[in-house]
Amino acid sequence: MSVPSFVRTDEVLSERYTSARALEHEMAHGNTDLIRALTILGCVGPFKTVSPWEYQDPSGKRLINTGGYSAVPFGDGYPPLVQFMQNYLEHLHTIGLPQQSASTWRAALEHNLVKLLASQDASHADSKVFFSNSGAEANEAAIKFAKATRPKAKHILNFRRAYHGKTQMTMSLTPNPAIQKDFGPLEPNIHTHPYGDLDAVKSTIKKLGSDNVVAIILEPLQGEAGVILPPEGFLKGISDICQATGIILIVDEIQSGLGRVGSWFASIDGGMSPDIITLAKPLGGGMSAVGATLYRKWIFDKVLGGLDCKRHSNTFGGNSLAMAVGLKSLEILVDENLPERSARMGKIALDRLKGIQQKYPEFITEVRGKGMLMAMVFRDISKLGLIQANKDLAELVAEASGLLALRQFYQNGLILNLSLNSTRTLRMTPALTMPEDLFNEMLNRVEVTARRNPRASRLLVNTPPKTLMDLVKFAT
Repeated sequence: MSVPSFVRTDEVLSERYTSARALEHEMAHGNTDLIRALTILGCVGPFKTVSPWEYQDPSGKRLINTGGYSAVPFGDGYPPLVQFMQNYLEHLHTIGLPQQSASTWRAALEHNLVKLLASQDASHADSKVFFSNSGAEANEAAIKFAKATRPKAKHILNFRRAYHGKTQMTMSLTPNPAIQKDFGPLEPNIHTHPYGDLDAVKSTIKKLGSDNVVAIILEPLQGEAGVILPPEGFLKGISDICQATGIILIVDEIQSGLGRVGSWFASIDGGMSPDIITLAKPLGGGMSAVGATLYRKWIFDKVLGGLDCKRHSNTFGGNSLAMAVGLKSLEILVDENLPERSARMGKIALDRLKGIQQKYPEFITEVRGKGMLMAMVFRDISKLGLIQANKDLAELVAEASGLLALRQFYQNGLILNLSLNSTRTLRMTPALTMPEDLFNEMLNRVEVTARRNPRASRLLVNTPPKTLMDLVKFAT
């Protein structure tokens, strides 16, 4: 049966399905307001890849992609990964969803992940892996297993400005009112602390009693908060508490893990010995969805032992295509020594960005980063006298500061990331494989943008009045 007006795959492949039609259909049936906001800013796409590290928008503008939220470790369409996938599909002889059988691809990735983890922390030599389809799912699984391991305990400790996902449990662990609004009731017995405050954690545990605490969950470096690094000794201090009390230590390495910040695991590099580690973004190589939760053997066996071995499962986690992509992605990370490259290139970038910040402190107030996870914080333009006089306008402009900066970087040929838990912060998460000449050009374009906006007030001047009015209408 033929369905009228169906979009055919050959139309998309041949690009007869135009950008204009794609936007029309997104506006009609997708996240309309997201597309509307991006249209107002003039950076809506859809984009074509010019190289793994560069895009072209529908107007022909060429852009360096420094976005991707750490989920594009090699860039888009990295040749070694594409060639492997083509080879995989040409020689396909494994079942796609090996739910009730052993799987060569899944087994190989399980083995390699545990070997990699054990090379950094020998106590994980016999650890186990559960695969899912996203970071949020990986964190959900981590909490479930921790609860089952300590069934008499009821309390979970987390941290301000954390980001662990948007499913019901992970959203409850992500203390952002804008994300949690209207989705209550949230999970009870969650205790939120200032990130980096070891004494606050100790005080809560003393008040609750360690036997009543299921787990502590944290990011070893907070990403969506705007790249917040922990104070010296904080990570090891949390780990020591958990080892002394039996509280399960869950480390969310979804953004920081597998090379992004210059080490395989930021938690272990910071002195931790986690009980559970969650991974996702880079495992998919920018081409598939792969989540993974790594557990100490005793935790895994307690939850999925004997006839209980299927009480946590999913349909698509561990599917052969995702496992093949994950296996090759991990192989590229190892063979090209990308954690070391991330540390080296990240230092170059951070030094350069700090120099730009010092030259233009009225535009960029702070630069933070580790490896190739970097953030710039912009001066609050809502503090200007004319704007400050109007409270509603001041709140709106404070929210829009990051959006206006995002637009200015786009105008100068860069795609950056917003930060969900820090409205005036933009992040740079370039591919770990970006060539050095392009990497330097990326930093040059940051400086050009700062030069054209030497004061934050220039964000308003350099934004067309119609764009500002449309943003005001959109926000109100």
